[in-house]
Amino acid sequence: MDKMLVDSLGDVTITNDGATILKEMDIEHPAAKMMVEISKATDNEVGDGTTSVVVLAGALIEKAEELIEKGVHPTVIVDGYRKSADKAIQVLGSIAHDVRGNEKRELIRVAKTSMQTKLVSRESGLLAEIVVRAAMQVSEKTDSGYRADIDDVRVEKKTGGSIRDTSLIEGIILNKEVVHGGMPKCVEGARIALISAALEIEKTEFEAKINISSPDQMQKFLDEETYMLKSMVDKIVQSGANVLVCQKGIDDTAQHYLAKAGILAVRRATESDMTRLSKATGARSVTNLDDLAPKDLGFAKLVSERKIETDKLVFIEGCKNPLAVTIFVRGGSQRVVDEAERSVHDALMVSKDVLEKPAIVAGGGAPEAYMAGKIREWAGTLSGREQLAAEKYAEALEVIPLSLAENAGMNVIDTLAELRAKQSRGSHSIGVDARSGRVVDMSKLDVVEPLTVKEQIIKSATEAASMILRIDDVIASSRSGGAPAMPQGGMGM
Repeated sequence: MDKMLVDSLGDVTITNDGATILKEMDIEHPAAKMMVEISKATDNEVGDGTTSVVVLAGALIEKAEELIEKGVHPTVIVDGYRKSADKAIQVLGSIAHDVRGNEKRELIRVAKTSMQTKLVSRESGLLAEIVVRAAMQVSEKTDSGYRADIDDVRVEKKTGGSIRDTSLIEGIILNKEVVHGGMPKCVEGARIALISAALEIEKTEFEAKINISSPDQMQKFLDEETYMLKSMVDKIVQSGANVLVCQKGIDDTAQHYLAKAGILAVRRATESDMTRLSKATGARSVTNLDDLAPKDLGFAKLVSERKIETDKLVFIEGCKNPLAVTIFVRGGSQRVVDEAERSVHDALMVSKDVLEKPAIVAGGGAPEAYMAGKIREWAGTLSGREQLAAEKYAEALEVIPLSLAENAGMNVIDTLAELRAKQSRGSHSIGVDARSGRVVDMSKLDVVEPLTVKEQIIKSATEAASMILRIDDVIASSRSGGAPAMPQGGMGM
């Protein structure tokens, strides 16, 4: 289910994205803050699995508590957990299914799975198709496979329409408007100049006074300024450009001359927009107008200003083989659009994960249940108290399919028994289908996840749990100045 987060100002966020919930929550407890950190790290690294990592870390600590009460020392538990994590990753590798890095069907399956439990699940097919096209467009082939920089996919959002109106723009959307009313609002076959200098008369670095003794001199002075601005515009016209994107300001006189020349101009574009425009259109950003040549121009089929909702935006689209694209997200209200954007970000990240490490495993808690079974068998080969820690690690892994079953309204004990029975017959992709409330083969339902995400969950959760287990006391430090006094005996971790 979703959570509604309300801050002190009354602003509302509705989401079921684990990382967002934890980031927005007002958390005081120092150990709980570590949970927020692992969820953030997982979100930044692989983009998905943020809820799983916190659930697993919590389960590991809970199971460790049972052992500590029986007199097992925390360092023994930590060693057992570390060995179990290595074993779990080894088992994961053995059941992973290799795919071709840029196989579109597999990427769509993965992207769709990441959106299945979100607000946008009904449109997950359409969004997955858009996300995968975007990820494949910005990916580059390397010697070892593919590399994708998700920063090259800009996600622009505007309310209005519905989620089904979300589209992929093969180019860039600038949140700006055309600077002068007399300029064309639409240019087909655009030749785009990117200029990172100001089209204004620069003031000198040093102080100087000019004594003017007659109106003629004053007029000459003004004419000279106009001439300088006109010569700047002439250089742009001579290069053959009919669209200009300037990173800094454009003087009113220069705007007039640009409008006369029929050039569509946008000013004060951000540094990141300039970089993406360069990648999308093939233009080279120029600092000095004297250097502007026809070969520095970029190309797009269409540049147009459109009014979306109450804002004017400049669309630069139809770029040939762009290395930067934009996903334009629409939705019925601001909350819907925000959540759709978060879902698109997760889907982009998992697509990138599979492009860079082309291996997938089944979803629905299937790999966790399979790893738990294998770790139980392996625990029998260990000696001493580490065996107990390994068994508890297996129990903690089963919390993930159990949480799914509980959230789907299924009987937890029956589900676990059925899951273990079916998996013991050798099928490692049997998991919990939360939609139908049954235990079935998840790969046949196209519920698959990147191997990278699962590995990251195990590593992060184990490290966080181990770190917390090694703490035996909480002490107020004096450095922060006026820290609240701790109750006797630490904070009851």
